[in-house]
Amino acid sequence: MKHVLAVATTAAGIASSAAVADSIEVRHSAEVQVLAGKPGNFTGNAAVRSLLPPNDSTRANVGLVDFAPRARTTWHTHPAGQLLIVTAGMGWIQEEGQERRVIESGDVVWIPAGVKHWHGATDTTSMSHVALTYVVDGKNVDWLEPVSDEQYR
Repeated sequence: MKHVLAVATTAAGIASSAAVADSIEVRHSAEVQVLAGKPGNFTGNAAVRSLLPPNDSTRANVGLVDFAPRARTTWHTHPAGQLLIVTAGMGWIQEEGQERRVIESGDVVWIPAGVKHWHGATDTTSMSHVALTYVVDGKNVDWLEPVSDEQYR
């Protein structure tokens, strides 16, 4: 079983800019702000791009996250699950109580609701993924404790 990463912003925080267009909307990459992953949610250098906020049709927000080597999320869960599409590099993902697994470019990962996990780059390679994080009652992630260096190795 594989897993996912949530974007650094919460669904509630971006709901005010939710996509509500009645026609095709194009968001050019130059218009998408890149934010550093919040220190309480990430260890190491992670860059987060909120590509599309949740709307009434998708009820998910979409983000692109770039992890530098050794960067990772904290342990976390998602109230409605999350879909991860690895777009570049190689990383690791781990469900609590299970062995860490390799994820690499082209892999698609589904993390069911409530599954405690972390994910990020390996110790020597970077990794990028698109995350579709589903929203329940305005919430898409519950951030938990950091992944220790012992757990990461």
